[in-house]
Amino acid sequence: MASSFKGLDLFGSGPHRFALRKQGELVVPELSLGSAISGSLYLGPLETCVVVTGRLVAASDAALWALRDAVTAELLDPPAPGTLIDHHGRTWTDMSFITFEPEGPTDRGRLVTLAYTAVFLDFRTYP
Repeated sequence: MASSFKGLDLFGSGPHRFALRKQGELVVPELSLGSAISGSLYLGPLETCVVVTGRLVAASDAALWALRDAVTAELLDPPAPGTLIDHHGRTWTDMSFITFEPEGPTDRGRLVTLAYTAVFLDFRTYP
């Protein structure tokens, strides 16, 4: 099964992994909010956050830029939620693509590759 975001195979050119970030409740120290008392304040559940790490893989520099452009074209302002599906069929609905970060330089050999981290966030629901 191929992974996808809004039905687009953005990361399938190379190996990639999906991981959930911390889940649970958002609790902050009262002092961080300007309170004069100690203790903690519960603010609500954390938003669901999925991180995709991997490598874009192409036959040439131009083809790699085309892959990068296809990915970054989905970074919309404001973010437009869609369905994110990992390569095992796990589905997250209403996810917004919020960041794409190239990791290090482009590697060139028989193929041209670029490591990346992509972050998706569900602004409306909680775990």
